[in-house]
Amino acid sequence: MLYSPPSADAREAFHAGRSGDAYRWMGAHPVTPAQEEWKFTVWAPHAARVFVTGEFCDWHYEDHPMEKQFDGTWEAILPAGLFEKSPNKTYKYAIQDPGGGWHLKADPYGFAAEMRPGTASRLCDMDGYAWSDGEWMAQRAQRDPYHGPMNIYEMHLGSWKRHDDGRFYSYEETADELIPYLLDMHYTHVEFLPVMEHPLDESWGYQVTGFFAPTARYGAALQLMRLIDRLHQAGIGVILDWVPAHFPQNEEGLRRFDGECCYEHPDPRRSDMRQWGTLLFDHARGEVCSFLTSSACYWLECFHADGLRCDAVSAILYLDFGKNPGEWLPNKDGGRENTEGAAFLKQLNQTVYARYPGAMMIAEESTAYPLVTHPVYLGGLGFGFKWNMGWMNDMLAYIAEDPINRKYRHDKLTFSLMYAFSENYILPFSHDEVVHLKRSMLDKQPGDLWRKFAGLRALLAYQISHPGKKLNFMGTEFGQFAEWNEKAQLDWFLLVYERHPELKKCVQALNQFYRDTPALWQQDDSWDGFTWLNADDADRSITSFIRWDDSKNGIVCVTNFTPAYYPDYVIGLPGYGYIKEVLNTDSAAFGGSGKGNPKSLRAHRKAMGDCKWSCSIVVPPLATVFFTYTRPLTRGK
Repeated sequence: MLYSPPSADAREAFHAGRSGDAYRWMGAHPVTPAQEEWKFTVWAPHAARVFVTGEFCDWHYEDHPMEKQFDGTWEAILPAGLFEKSPNKTYKYAIQDPGGGWHLKADPYGFAAEMRPGTASRLCDMDGYAWSDGEWMAQRAQRDPYHGPMNIYEMHLGSWKRHDDGRFYSYEETADELIPYLLDMHYTHVEFLPVMEHPLDESWGYQVTGFFAPTARYGAALQLMRLIDRLHQAGIGVILDWVPAHFPQNEEGLRRFDGECCYEHPDPRRSDMRQWGTLLFDHARGEVCSFLTSSACYWLECFHADGLRCDAVSAILYLDFGKNPGEWLPNKDGGRENTEGAAFLKQLNQTVYARYPGAMMIAEESTAYPLVTHPVYLGGLGFGFKWNMGWMNDMLAYIAEDPINRKYRHDKLTFSLMYAFSENYILPFSHDEVVHLKRSMLDKQPGDLWRKFAGLRALLAYQISHPGKKLNFMGTEFGQFAEWNEKAQLDWFLLVYERHPELKKCVQALNQFYRDTPALWQQDDSWDGFTWLNADDADRSITSFIRWDDSKNGIVCVTNFTPAYYPDYVIGLPGYGYIKEVLNTDSAAFGGSGKGNPKSLRAHRKAMGDCKWSCSIVVPPLATVFFTYTRPLTRGK
């Protein structure tokens, strides 16, 4: 990417926190297409001296000085020939603070980095990739994500599959196997845990040191572009996890960047996040906000990402998040709200949505902060979607109960509909729920193996039926039994054993059914798309409701969360009509008992609850059953 000299307005926007383009002039860029020279720019306002160093000068600190500018940035132009003897073209900034101390730092805006354990930045020209996803990008700009299907496969690139010798798949190798898999399983989107450079595998990418650098674990920047391009050509959207709340304390990173606090607040009560061992960004500083906003725009612009899932938004919104009394500093009014953090998020979202039609900003926000997905002009934060952590926690607490006791926790099933339409929600069963002794989604289910598999099939179908978009972590779809381990690939060998292929077939059918059924996604944000049939059958732990599409075509959804079998279960219906079973997770093809409703069933004029009509159905054990609901123009007598 050629160096783009900043105008006076661009510099002002950078320092004021309004820039989304700082990556075009900060960092290292070729000055001309022939790359005879490279321009280096870094923000280090407290530094006494700054130098560019690296392999090219045997890491001598003071050989190549930078010149300080009026606004606290430093610049240098070096001939490309200097780097010819440096096979990896590595560099860092050697920063001397006013007290004489030295700080050897990677480039905050570096486009590439060394493979761990190396920590240097690398020269990287981002130009040269010819995208072939023009049709996808044009359609995306016209697409309405709120009233369309969204079923996300969340995955960690380093542990989805590996070579037999333990080596990572490259971005290209992942594309070769991932794309046909996602198409076969009928997912609409894939979400990658952070692909930004990070020093520690065990952080899963959530402790980022390279906010502009794709991790070298899987290849180079152009290869990641190729992976996303190929996914788009196959009709699959790509969401990237992104971390705007905190950063690690590694010496080569942002901590005390020029000897003083630049990216973090100088008061540890504002900066320290002890539970993560990281430092919080100081969102009150304009340069920090521009750094983060530019990072977001970079991934959307240069890599054609379709959305960013913003990690740990609650840590941006609340000064006391994850902290004990006395460990945090109140705002100027004595409260716990981080007003600067909220202002940053609003500015970020407004910038992204103005620039990238059809892109999505998704909040992982674990509190009840109001109006997260409402427009900024209506007092909201401006996100497009929010993970429904309340629904997830309630469902997992409910599933942990023995079925005989679930009737005492029935509110866990129904409470989510009290707020289901207050935000634009995504329903996640994410990576965080299958680690740290929480057990896999399959192993969370109580009972023997039959009950575990049946319970998981029923749960995933209930997720499909509930208002909100969907997300599941890799391995759930075929019954990964062990907890997720980032050091090894998924247990794909399980697919040669009974029950696992049948579960995968069930998920495949559910995903296809979801995509093909507008009633399950067209009205996710309104009561117009949902009608309870029976929310109160706690004794039998059964829920029944109807999902509606825009044309008032209905899908009846019935879930039985116990192993009891009901051959004559009566559900209410809002009017005369016929129901016909179209998908049943208890099907023998999915490993179930094969109990179901083979024929079309007619409603009778017999009241059930608030409904004047009703119908008797077979409800299998630990199962979700879907029925089409057809109402003829001529009513029955």
